[in-house]
Amino acid sequence: MISKQTPLRTLRGQRHTACGFSRAFSSSTGTLRSEDKVTVHFINRDGEKITTEGKIGDSLLDVVVNKNLDIDGFGACEGTLACSTCHLIFDENIFKQLDPVTDEEMDMLDLAYGLTETSRLGCQICLSKSMNGMTVSVPEGVADVRQAADMGLTPS
Repeated sequence: MISKQTPLRTLRGQRHTACGFSRAFSSSTGTLRSEDKVTVHFINRDGEKITTEGKIGDSLLDVVVNKNLDIDGFGACEGTLACSTCHLIFDENIFKQLDPVTDEEMDMLDLAYGLTETSRLGCQICLSKSMNGMTVSVPEGVADVRQAADMGLTPS
């Protein structure tokens, strides 16, 4: 599959994300206006609903990390596309609005636990205004492909 997205770039200190370069080094620390934020609902593995806000343009991984959400093991590779721990399941109506999956993301999704037709990696999903109020589900289990590779195993 050929993606129309900008090719992913890897630079020292940068995340491997479809949202553009990580804003980890950004000097912008001003207060966000309400129009710059969207509400996201996460359904955790135990069924708990976690509601938070994220900045438009940030990845869902950024939201989990920046808000210190209690989602066990989420984003172990810090967005470098080296694991599938930020695997999320989207409602179909939101899934259809997302940018196409890249080959690199698909490689990691193929190894994810509980893969569905509407699965994506949170590190590759950038928040937009149209996502305001969306609900995403965290799969019941997590497979960290980095650990499986270290042990000579492949997730099933």
